[in-house]
Amino acid sequence: MSDLPSAIHPDILPRLDPEYVAIHNAHIAHRVPPHTIPWHPDIRKAPPIPGSSPVRTVGAVKDISLQNCKIRAFIPEGIPPPEGWPVLLYIHGGGWTLGNIDTLNSFISRQCKGGDENNCVSVALDYRLAPENPYPAAVEDTVDALKFIYYNGKAEFNANVNKIAVGGSSSGGNLAAIACLKAQELTPPIPIIFQLLIVPVTDNTASVADGRYPSWKECQNTVWLSEGRMMWFRNMYLPDPATWTEPDNSPIFASDALLSKVPPAFIGVCELDLLRDEGIAYGEKLKSLGVKVEVKLYPRAPHLILGLDAALMVGKQQADDSVKAVGDAFKAA
Repeated sequence: MSDLPSAIHPDILPRLDPEYVAIHNAHIAHRVPPHTIPWHPDIRKAPPIPGSSPVRTVGAVKDISLQNCKIRAFIPEGIPPPEGWPVLLYIHGGGWTLGNIDTLNSFISRQCKGGDENNCVSVALDYRLAPENPYPAAVEDTVDALKFIYYNGKAEFNANVNKIAVGGSSSGGNLAAIACLKAQELTPPIPIIFQLLIVPVTDNTASVADGRYPSWKECQNTVWLSEGRMMWFRNMYLPDPATWTEPDNSPIFASDALLSKVPPAFIGVCELDLLRDEGIAYGEKLKSLGVKVEVKLYPRAPHLILGLDAALMVGKQQADDSVKAVGDAFKAA
């Protein structure tokens, strides 16, 4: 095995997409994994991995400060529909610890320019990060952003607040799924028409040892999100294990009554991702309760492909599928 700190493990190498292997060896293999060194906020300054498509030019970009966080609205060009633009609130990943409002500018601006009749206001959320702000800070910020869109979106960016979708990647997918639960409990409830969950965390009690999700054992040495890195993220955000089963951390443990009322979902999972099987399990649980769900598995792909949509064919496919799923949901609403 190579002595590079993030070299691809021999258990994983033969199974990985060759396009990804080239990217990894060029840009990731030499990096020291953050979970193997003492925590310092400067870890967040690591340069992004090249491979995302360019940020699209949109009609306007508007940054808005909320109580404890910030949102960035990408507003389409042209004349909005008479009832206003549909809205997607999209939440970045990074284990509730890394990432920022710029993390997915490429994907979020692309979602804004969905094409044909699929344009929408796409809103990025800059939520508070752990360990400085552990649970429940990120959940609170997600709910605050959702409430702002619902109550102020029409005035701020000509939103149709009856066509709100939520989405997110990884820990952001976790927060998006939780938003669909929390929205039902608000007074009045906020209607969400669709959820886009890309490689989501759905069960923060999962581990290699418990055996409930075979992907944890099968992919414990995978690239980017190994077992060690995932447990580091979990412990940063959720320092009290007693909270791990709470639905605000692990949506798969929400009541059937709440889960049966969440909106239709597209769940994208990756074959060589630790989180693969808990994402599939969440989709199956929603289906069993009558929720319309599409689960799609991306073969030979690791966790982080959405941000590599210009470098990987499988990353482009996941981005294309995501944009289409949201656009179709808006058209159907």
